[in-house]
Amino acid sequence: MLNLERLRTLDALARHGSVSGAAAGLHITTSAVSQQMAKLEREAGQRLLAKNGRGVRLTDAGRLLAEHAARILSQVELAQADLEAQRGQVAGELRLSAFPTAARGLFPTALAALRTEHPALRLRSCELEPERGINGVVRGDLDLAVVLDWYNKPMPLPDGLVKAPLLDDPADVAMPAGHRLAGRDEVDLAEFAEDEWITWGEGEFCHEWLMFTLRSKGIEPLVGHRAAETHTQLGLVAAGLGVCIAPLLGRLPMPAEVITVPLRQRVRRHVYVVWRADADRRPSIRAAVDALRATAAEVAQEG
Repeated sequence: MLNLERLRTLDALARHGSVSGAAAGLHITTSAVSQQMAKLEREAGQRLLAKNGRGVRLTDAGRLLAEHAARILSQVELAQADLEAQRGQVAGELRLSAFPTAARGLFPTALAALRTEHPALRLRSCELEPERGINGVVRGDLDLAVVLDWYNKPMPLPDGLVKAPLLDDPADVAMPAGHRLAGRDEVDLAEFAEDEWITWGEGEFCHEWLMFTLRSKGIEPLVGHRAAETHTQLGLVAAGLGVCIAPLLGRLPMPAEVITVPLRQRVRRHVYVVWRADADRRPSIRAAVDALRATAAEVAQEG
């Protein structure tokens, strides 16, 4: 009989691609992963791993069993969801992520409300960029992820995920108070062709969106500084080091030395929450989505 926890270890190894990645995803040691795999090989009666340089790779038998393991674990998830739904109790552990401004703007209120209403629910949250949050949900490392895309650049979602909209988050241009355009009611991106931009990290979805949008308007952006967090970007703007795009969510309080001006062509990012379809009936998932949507509605009203 194949052991479920060892199948879970094989599934993590297949998804993460390394022993260290599987160990991190399962919150166990690398030696525990190796021990579980050695026991699973004895149960299966075949080699499931082969050396690959300094790492390992799955053998043909390992890949075949990993495919079965993924389906088995999905069915276990469905069974757990059905049992939770029948019991109707919001309990257990819920692991969530959000990109930094959503973690700042949504999580404190939403998670505090969840803990008050459902004291048997253990909450574990972290900040992750949208792509990493989605990957975490797909791999099973997370139950929910708050992610985003932009009005002109959607983010593709893998099959097997469900999403619910939270809010449309307007974004302005943030500039030093002494900037030549600071007194305007609205501006156009083309007017910043000579300005230095403060943007997100190379390869991050929001950075790629900004480069795509500026170039679509015939602007080859001058990138002066990079920072993952909105308040770091605004601090650089306050110091007179450039301009940035400043979404409303999570940007308050604003530095006194910074002015935000709306764009003539309104810019918005769509914020939503994603989870696995096979966990859709879990009461804890539904409760968390409801809490996030309630908090997002309050934020939208304040904006």
